Amino acid sequence: MGKGKPMEDLRDILAANLRENRRRLDISQPKLAEMSDLSTHYVAMIETSRKFPTPEVLARLAKALGIPPHKLFHIPASPEDALERLHREVLIDIKQVVGEAVEKTIAEKCLAIKKDQKR
Repeated sequence: MGKGKPMEDLRDILAANLRENRRRLDISQPKLAEMSDLSTHYVAMIETSRKFPTPEVLARLAKALGIPPHKLFHIPASPEDALERLHREVLIDIKQVVGEAVEKTIAEKCLAIKKDQKR
């Protein structure tokens, strides 16, 4: 994606995902066009970011590709994004484990104090 306008970026995302999913299924543009009742030229125009389809056409393309329509706009996470997400998840897990350990220790100490007071 470039530094263009948001709509240009959206077209680029759609184009890349359409191409990737079509290739994943090993089907040609003409075959995808036939499966989605579109012209080959129109599919090519979408894949080159020159045209942006209506929601109805997006739904037909997604159905032909066997994916939910929103997957046509999926932005793959970069390795940095994945690492950051993992870092956040590990921190959350650590906080939970430490929190539980602290609560257990405090409960045990309170119980010990109560036992000492009863003696």
